[in-house]
Amino acid sequence: MRRRSLPESQENRYKRLLEHIFFAADFGGYKKGVTTIEFARENLERAATALDIKLPKNLGDVVYAIRYRTPMPKAILETEPEGMEWIIEGVGRSLYKFCLVPINRIVPNRELRAIKVPDATPEIISAYALNDEQALLAKVRYNRLIDVFLGVTAYSLQNHMRTTVKGIGQIEIDEVYVALDRNGVQYVIPVQAKGGKDQLSVVQAKQDLGCCAEKFPTLVCRSVSAQFMEDDRIAMFELVVENEQVSIADEKHYRLVPASEIGPDDLLAYRKR
Repeated sequence: MRRRSLPESQENRYKRLLEHIFFAADFGGYKKGVTTIEFARENLERAATALDIKLPKNLGDVVYAIRYRTPMPKAILETEPEGMEWIIEGVGRSLYKFCLVPINRIVPNRELRAIKVPDATPEIISAYALNDEQALLAKVRYNRLIDVFLGVTAYSLQNHMRTTVKGIGQIEIDEVYVALDRNGVQYVIPVQAKGGKDQLSVVQAKQDLGCCAEKFPTLVCRSVSAQFMEDDRIAMFELVVENEQVSIADEKHYRLVPASEIGPDDLLAYRKR
């Protein structure tokens, strides 16, 4: 799923709409001490009328952009107490809420040593991948990095799975795997992928886990996030939710290289880990 940067004029329009909803009294907006502000997609139409702004054809993109692609409006950021941040969560079909939550970031640990993996990506795939996220999902799939990272045998079930989850609304998961371990335990693995400058989303991770609990109740859910790093690494995270916070259960970094670049010293070092 491509997270393109928005044109500046479009980004400003989106921010103005959500800033109006956040502060406007007729939407039950922000006051000191408020930690949640609920709104519906239809409120965007009222905000657009009040601001004399032309609405985009896809109303959902306004909320989506602020959740995953661009920062919150500056005026909203200025209301955040130290150590807290505003996020937007889905609470039903076309229903959302601003939530004030502890700051929770999923960022790669740059001190981790990268594990070299023989690159099995077909060259034609690398040549024609249209964006970072598509290329990353392909590299994870062709190099069986889910299997390597989690120690299971995994199979891609569906790309870009769009569905509706009770209490959340419509979501999209970048890729869903099902898997099996040596003891016969079966898993469902939602995968979130991000390019180099995009940040892995805590909101999306919570949504993915909630979706799998509802849609695949008999399978063990293991949520994975993958991110390109600037030095040709692929950072892989296994995420869990504890006390409403997303935590990193495990993190590994992989570098895809020709097999000839993996020498005896590398193999010996991996055996000692």
